[in-house]
Formats: sequence, structure tokens, C-alpha cells
Amino acid sequence: MGATAQQEIRKGRKFDQVLEGARTIFLRDGFEGASVDDIAREAGVSKATLYSYFPDKRLLFMEVAKAECRRQADEAEELINDSAPVEQVLRLAAERIMEFVLSDFGQRVFRICVAESDRFPGLGHEFYHSGPELIRNRVAEYLEKAVRRGALQITDIPLAAEQFLQLCKADLHERMIFGMADCCSAVDRKRVIDGAISMFMARYGA
Repeated sequence: MGATAQQEIRKGRKFDQVLEGARTIFLRDGFEGASVDDIAREAGVSKATLYSYFPDKRLLFMEVAKAECRRQADEAEELINDSAPVEQVLRLAAERIMEFVLSDFGQRVFRICVAESDRFPGLGHEFYHSGPELIRNRVAEYLEKAVRRGALQITDIPLAAEQFLQLCKADLHERMIFGMADCCSAVDRKRVIDGAISMFMARYGA
């Protein structure tokens, strides 16, 4: 059941069914704990059908991760009111970004991309384009609208979007990655979000 970075994922009528079943199991058991048997059972398909779509568990996990990023980005976008104060929109975005980054699922995605980057660089590249890059582009789209209505003053919008994303992870991401026991309370999260918004608005506020 080896994989190459360039393996094609075959899509068929049960593809979404497999993906939803895998999402449930991965969120419940993580990557290592998720068994192919459990995923097939949850999806209501045979193991042969599952393997025909995803010949390697890494590919399935990355596809679930990409879909989860898209889902969270879409949900956040639906909640955003373009006419609301910029600070309010940035806080909503920061909360959603932090929720995913600090989640067990988000941490597992990060670790797998790093662990497999040498052998399967394509997995990391694929996830980057469908995950972090997607989120950055959604933030950039909002910032562009805010600039057009005079709420922000930004000359390099892609850079500003990336800066905001990094500010939302300040301190906490590293503490989580390295397993620090004191991470990451509600007080910690609020402190980082407040700081991210204050710094961003101090630099780019109109």
C-alpha cells in the first residue's frame, strides 16, 4: 500500500461517502489510530472500494485535511459581514484560524506534512495550496475590500494577510508543537488574538 506523491486519486460515486467516513474516524482517532477497517465501516463501503479511491492512508488523510480547510474557510466566510468594523471581522477570523491550528486534527496535519516532506513532498505541496494558501487568499480578499472602502491602508495585501495569519499563531503554535503542558488556555488564546489585532491595526489601520 505504498504511495508516491504523484498518485492520482480516483473519484467515483462513493468518493464523498468515503471522505466523510474518513473525516469522522480521523477526527476521532487521529492518523495513527485510524484503521482502514474502521474507515470503511464508517463510510459504508468495502475495503476494496476504499483502496480503489485511496491506495494509501496518507493520501486519504491529506484529502480529508484539504476538505476540512475548505469547509472551515467557507463557514468563516459566511459569518463575515463586510460592513462590520474591521476589528470585529479580524477577531472572528483569528478565532477560527486558531481553533483549527491548535486542534488535534490541525496539529496532526502539520506533523504529517513535516514528517513526510522528504519522501512525499507532493503531499505537503498539495495541502499547502488547499490549506494555508486558501486561508491566506480568503483573508486577502477581505483585506482588499476593507482597503477599497477606506477602513485599512495596505500596499502589499498578500503580505499583510500572511502577517495576520502568523500573528494569530504567535507563541501558541510552537508551545503546542513541542508539547508544552501549559498550552493553551482561553486566557492564552485571547491574549494572542488581542495582540494580533492590536498590532495589525496599529500598522494598517486607516
